[in-house]
Amino acid sequence: MRYIFSDRISGLQPSAIREILKATADPSVISFAAGNPAPEAFPIDDVRRITADILESAPIAALQYSITEGYPALRTTLTDMLKKRYHIGNEHDGLLVVSGAQQGIDLATRCLLNEGDTVICEAPSFIGSLNCFRSYRANLVGVDMDQDGINLEKLEEALKNNPNARFIYLIPNFQNPSGITMSWEKRKAVYELAKRYGVLILEDNPYGDLRFSGEHIPAIKTLDTENIVLYCGSFSKILSPGMRVGFVCAHSDILAKMTVAKQCNDVHTTILSQMICHKFITECNLDAHIAKLQAIYRGKCKLMLDNIERCFHPSVAHTNPEGGLFIWCTLPQSTDMMQFCRTAAQNKVAVVPGSAFTTDESVVTTSFRMNFSTPTDDKIVEGCTILGKLTNELF
Repeated sequence: MRYIFSDRISGLQPSAIREILKATADPSVISFAAGNPAPEAFPIDDVRRITADILESAPIAALQYSITEGYPALRTTLTDMLKKRYHIGNEHDGLLVVSGAQQGIDLATRCLLNEGDTVICEAPSFIGSLNCFRSYRANLVGVDMDQDGINLEKLEEALKNNPNARFIYLIPNFQNPSGITMSWEKRKAVYELAKRYGVLILEDNPYGDLRFSGEHIPAIKTLDTENIVLYCGSFSKILSPGMRVGFVCAHSDILAKMTVAKQCNDVHTTILSQMICHKFITECNLDAHIAKLQAIYRGKCKLMLDNIERCFHPSVAHTNPEGGLFIWCTLPQSTDMMQFCRTAAQNKVAVVPGSAFTTDESVVTTSFRMNFSTPTDDKIVEGCTILGKLTNELF
């Protein structure tokens, strides 16, 4: 039988990251391709104890259907934490618990975007979000990035040229894939441009707590006097990606529509996972846990950067992230980046080609993404040595 797929899904291709991850099932491959938390970052003993307590004291609540908006105790705790810790949320905002920040992005897109509407993104940007926007047949407009975030002149040009832009999608902290952090001055300027042109901002912040150097920069949402920012957060990088718990803080009118959309999707986020997250926040030392994560990633990032400097040809540029999980490397303009990535894979090192993150899939890039959180320290050294040899063979 010949299967006919919908117009909005038939043109989508598998994520390049997921395809590469299939190859890394080979234990001999050193994977710099993932975006997973470090194995030592999981609070396994706490999760084991909390889960046992929930199943002992409230098993039916954990296993029964619940409300779409989210486990009430978790929503209350998160709302309070966002206001007190991050100065996010006002009297017009609500909070919706979602099955990972990725679902929050999908629900927001479903509720706000009509086919052919424009989404303005950083270029490069996260492949999962780009494919989400493509699945709703959005017109993607990428805006180049400077060392301190999205280029303001090009952003304003994109807003002028695309009056049907529905929102600007941004990852201000330790951006995936570049590792770049948007400066406070630029965050304020981006917010002012969004106000001026009547465009929403979808602020994706999965890595914000993973800052291991530099000073904290407030979220764009803290500036939101006009109720134009949707803020997506997640437990995936600070607790567990497998639990699939994230949240969206936005104007209550937007969340009301997203709640209806979620009811059509999965009814509600897994209640046991939500209860675990709630108990972890309220019963464990969250600050100490985050400090532990920061120390882990500080060490891993420094190790990878030191070995890039030691091994790579000096003509290979790279970012110097202040947090997060990724380093963005750029080969000279004449280099065949895809061939470099294929050769690396043949030599048992996996990196993600920069073409996976382009808003315009016809654009040629010579960049690739490296992840430092997943591999062991020994594998970081070994993998950088192999890649360094390959970069030096290019010249």
